[in-house]
Amino acid sequence: QGTLAESGGGSVQAGGSLRLSCSVAGYSVSNNCWGWFRQAPGKEREGVAIIDSGGKPNYRSSVKGRFTVSKDNAKNTLYLQMNSLQVEDTAIYYCAAETLDCSVTLPDIFLDSFNYWGQGTQVTVSS
Repeated sequence: QGTLAESGGGSVQAGGSLRLSCSVAGYSVSNNCWGWFRQAPGKEREGVAIIDSGGKPNYRSSVKGRFTVSKDNAKNTLYLQMNSLQVEDTAIYYCAAETLDCSVTLPDIFLDSFNYWGQGTQVTVSS
């Protein structure tokens, strides 16, 4: 069975940067829809960025211009570059995949469509 493993989280000051990685085994990031999600304390999990099989990204409005989702097909790894971090970005970040290619745009995305999930990595942004 395949696995997804996030890494790269940590604690930074507002305005700083982090790069999250999702190492994938048993599945291919070149296929289907892959995405990053986050869950802040007391809030529901929300989609942050998705990328389709051809590499086309889509973002929720609050992170546009600050976050960049990408993938390296040869390394079978998904990335999320986060710049100009804000306190509101504090959350546990998860990578996930569905069995089909991306069919909607953020924020209108169904969590139930994503079948495979990592365990998450904590991102904490202080003022």
